[in-house]
Amino acid sequence: MSAPRRAHVPGLLLRLASPLQSWGEHSHFDDRDTLPFPTRSALTGLLASALGRSRHHSLDDLALSVTVRTDRPGSPLRDFHTVGGGLSREQTVITAEGKRRDSDTSTLTGTRWYLQDAVFTVALTLPDHTEPPATWSDALLSPRWPPYLGRRSCPPAGPLLLGRSTDALHDLVHLPLALHARHAVTGPEDGEGATVPVLFQSDQPLTALPAPLGHNSTPSDGAHKHSTVLDAPVDFTPLHRRHRARPLYRRTLTLPAAQCAGYGTAQLTRLAAYTSPTYTPAAAQEGSIQ
Repeated sequence: MSAPRRAHVPGLLLRLASPLQSWGEHSHFDDRDTLPFPTRSALTGLLASALGRSRHHSLDDLALSVTVRTDRPGSPLRDFHTVGGGLSREQTVITAEGKRRDSDTSTLTGTRWYLQDAVFTVALTLPDHTEPPATWSDALLSPRWPPYLGRRSCPPAGPLLLGRSTDALHDLVHLPLALHARHAVTGPEDGEGATVPVLFQSDQPLTALPAPLGHNSTPSDGAHKHSTVLDAPVDFTPLHRRHRARPLYRRTLTLPAAQCAGYGTAQLTRLAAYTSPTYTPAAAQEGSIQ
């Protein structure tokens, strides 16, 4: 009996690369964390910013489903901050009561966590599997406000929007990886069949991921919730920001080592050369990938 035909889900494909990224989940006050993958809240905010929307704008029409491919997980970086030290009382930080701190207690400390040298490829789709509006891709190509990867100090390196796809999960699996095969292969160094394990994470079950030929998996892989993440935005209004929990599904595919495209311009060149009957690169609208 043949397997049921997999439904095609249209979507936008993004490349999130930068020397530093930060994707907070429980960031409050002086301690700012980061998850090891882009959050749905941050990507919703990135799209809203590209569209030129204020924080008071409703999020009802920006309901996203996010599937993340981890090309390079990067490594955590801790940045320790001090604020207000050595100032006179008149210049110290204002307290919650509206008063000034004494000079001997004016120094505040804080911690910021980042991911360094990480690269993610992301499929943005709609929960009802319809095609995302053309205004979304137009805005990501020509954003109203500069995009950033979690924090304003983390601008993206290279192209942000890779293109549109009528089968976003297929192209998410097959787009060239920002990874060097010399460090990533799990088989013989130059042997036939060498592969690299790649992690996919989503707010939807990942059973529909088109595994490459020869991949050893079962139909239940990616079907069960791994955990929950508090990153589904409800309201971005300042002082009233609210998020709700959403499920997190994970699945690891072993992709061909030949799909590894290296770093920097080497990967950009491979991305520009990538072809698929379901994929329309952003370069087709812009004229070139820069």
